[in-house]
Amino acid sequence: MSSLTYDLTLAGLSVGSAAALTGIGLIVTYRATGVLNFAHGAIAMVCAYVLRQCVVEWGWPLWAGAAVTLLVLAPGLGVLLERFVFRPLSVLGGDPARTLVASIGVFVLLVGGAALVWGQGARDDAPELVSADPWGQLAVVLVLAGGVGAVIRWTRFGRELRAVVDDRGLAVLGGIDADRVAAAGWAFGSFTAGLTGVLLAPYVRLDPYGLPLLVMEVVAVAVAARMRSLPVAVLVALTVGVAQSQLTRLHPSGWGEPLLQAVGANLFVVALLIASLALPRIGTRDALPRTATARVPTPQGAWIVAVVLFLLPLGFAGSDLHTSVQVPALGVVLLSLVVVTGRGGQISLGQAAYAGLGALFTALLAAGRFPGLPRLPELAALALAVVLVAPLGLLTGWPAITRRGLALALATFAVGVGVSRFVFAQPYATSGLSLGRPEGFDGDRAYYVLELALLALALLATHALRRGRTGRALAALRDHESGASAAGVRVPALKLLAFVTGAALAALGGGMLGMGLRAFDPTAYDPVRGLLWFAAVVVLGADSTLGALGAAALLVGLDAGARGGVAAALIGVLAVLVGRFPEGPYEAVRAMAGRLRPSGPAVLTPLGAEVRRRLHPSLRATTPTSKPAPAPAPAPAPTNDAAPADGAPPPPGPPAPDHEPRTGGAGGSTPRAHGRAVLTTHDLHARYDGFTALAGVDLTVPPGRITAIIGPNGAGKSTLFHCLAGTVRPSQGQVRYGDRDITRLSPHARTRLGIARTFQQLAVFPTLTVAENVQVGAEQGHVPDPTATDRALRLFNLHGPGADAPAAGLPTGTLRRVELARALAGSPGVLLLDEPAAGLDTAEVTALARVLRALAADGTALLVVEHDLDLVADLADVVHVMTGGRIIASGPPAHVLDTLDARETAV
Repeated sequence: MSSLTYDLTLAGLSVGSAAALTGIGLIVTYRATGVLNFAHGAIAMVCAYVLRQCVVEWGWPLWAGAAVTLLVLAPGLGVLLERFVFRPLSVLGGDPARTLVASIGVFVLLVGGAALVWGQGARDDAPELVSADPWGQLAVVLVLAGGVGAVIRWTRFGRELRAVVDDRGLAVLGGIDADRVAAAGWAFGSFTAGLTGVLLAPYVRLDPYGLPLLVMEVVAVAVAARMRSLPVAVLVALTVGVAQSQLTRLHPSGWGEPLLQAVGANLFVVALLIASLALPRIGTRDALPRTATARVPTPQGAWIVAVVLFLLPLGFAGSDLHTSVQVPALGVVLLSLVVVTGRGGQISLGQAAYAGLGALFTALLAAGRFPGLPRLPELAALALAVVLVAPLGLLTGWPAITRRGLALALATFAVGVGVSRFVFAQPYATSGLSLGRPEGFDGDRAYYVLELALLALALLATHALRRGRTGRALAALRDHESGASAAGVRVPALKLLAFVTGAALAALGGGMLGMGLRAFDPTAYDPVRGLLWFAAVVVLGADSTLGALGAAALLVGLDAGARGGVAAALIGVLAVLVGRFPEGPYEAVRAMAGRLRPSGPAVLTPLGAEVRRRLHPSLRATTPTSKPAPAPAPAPAPTNDAAPADGAPPPPGPPAPDHEPRTGGAGGSTPRAHGRAVLTTHDLHARYDGFTALAGVDLTVPPGRITAIIGPNGAGKSTLFHCLAGTVRPSQGQVRYGDRDITRLSPHARTRLGIARTFQQLAVFPTLTVAENVQVGAEQGHVPDPTATDRALRLFNLHGPGADAPAAGLPTGTLRRVELARALAGSPGVLLLDEPAAGLDTAEVTALARVLRALAADGTALLVVEHDLDLVADLADVVHVMTGGRIIASGPPAHVLDTLDARETAV
């Protein structure tokens, strides 16, 4: 028994060593560049293939092949990726969504390229670089980990690396070559990937799909180490490796035997699920609102062309139609990504799992093997499978409530891998399973007609999520999650809706695909397919239903009509270029055509003028030296950037004249303030990692008055503001609105109570028009009013033709007014303004002050956090001065500001 334990421990150390190498490479790359390299496994696979090519096919000595592979190819590949793929993205601002897509694009490109070059079959003759004895591999891991740790801790390069990680921009200003640091990180990360591949290849199946996925499963060790600690990554890898090896000794019996065996054989997948879903999330700097621009409209006539192309296969016969039936089914699956990613702005790398569950449940229901249910006809089985799979969308939807960016990508990828390993790969679920077609639709042509009908229904459902109140709320969520929540959008519920709807569409498409192929094929729904589908939808237009249909036709057509791997390689190339053409190929072509179009009127040369005169004698030729008469200058278009004129429609309630005297202090009220609730805080404390941001703040924001908070940077103003808005939960104390304790309420719940806010950094929704931005606030507000949108637009002089213009690209002053109009459209009782004058010129600030006084006169409670002391002195009724997390002075602005001036003079 002891000998068996020892042998299994050695085997576990061998597997754990390979996993530790992966963790080391991922952590170094992430710390140097901020990128989680999803292509790590693909680089490992390519290096394993190249070493085999050199040694087995070309007969090189093992040492020569290993030197070329590990010391030239692997680091060179990393440097090329940094220089030509990820450095341009960092120059553009390092948008996390684009960086993630580019990383997945590299993965897909390498997988597709390997399939093209070496074929899709498995190889079992990979050369053995290190003997099966795990001590050699373990020594390599420990030496690498120790060396990297020493470099990071005690060398100049390590100090530069830590500086770049902390703040890349500041490091560059300090004279550090961040590009050199990033290139070194990528080179080392690719080296460890190549070493992992050549060590694993002799003991696992070497094919373009299996090895990359196997390597990516062990990303759990890097996640468990919070993408920072090398010792933790090595320890977790070795522990999981040994535990997985020891679990093979268990031979359970009974109904739990298959599941326990699956867990024992896939312990790294279990670790990935736990690390991604249960541990504190990573990648906080990646959890940012994505860069959004106005949606590119679909070209006129494109839908007509699409309909004709989708009807064209009805005239096909034989194998051509058998291939064509896969297109509508895959189109429905990709529409699920349009809903989740394009509409909801959520990253989902696990849609293949829901498509596979749809196919599996349909097959089980049609075969009468689903527990507790009788055998059903195929069409009824498909419908019920969609109903059963839709709630499972919560598997990825629930983590999405608290995760964004990289953290959400890891969670959805982990769910996809878990379903693939614990459901699709298990014989107890899929053995002996077949799937037929519905009665009356057995033929390819009849089944294709049925698919077109189901595709039309899916298109209608997807279209419905773009229009109306739900569509605008989804667009707001996609463009700026915090802004959507502040506008009153129920962000958690909307995320769940997107994921549940996406799961239902994926299940429908997966069931259709299974019936089209007349079988349940687990390999058609593996996680690598999910990555390919995600990349295809994003690069062809994540918010475009037509792009999803085009992606389906492209993937099926290329795989059927060309050598396997062409489709993946093409999608990979497009994904790698996503940083240069973020709106997809159509926008890239349109922009290129615009650049090639002549900028001015064409002028004929003398020869051209003579030719024209001879061809058209009735036309008087223009002399070579003459120039066309200038056309009259068009009248200037009306602009929305001007401040509201005196003759603009009045704001709600009687506006306060500029010369009206205001009583100081916070205790007064106007006649309009009667019955309004008061926003108060009691003994408010907030702490961040041991730092006290608020230390016992008591504040009252009364109705009908303008309350201002001033103080130096770090005084706690922003933390207090966020506690009032609900984006930060205090560690102690209460926030009350009237008689209600709202300390634990979410931001959108506070908005629906009547507490609206604006942001220091603009929080508008670029893909919506000006009017739609304001309409979101009106629809989600606590007092629905059909005239609220128009009234808010007129109040800020945003009405007219400009109201239908997309918010993307508008001047800062206009966008500031759009944000204010959206906040007021919900008729709030309290308005929280975070530096509302930022980015406004003098005329706009004057107009803003006039509107804010009018709102206060109408009974609205206003809290302003502002650095412009002149505006505070002119606007506020009471001023609170903060420093060190406390309010140290309060009173009328003249008194408080004079006191501060006296203190500064004394100092």
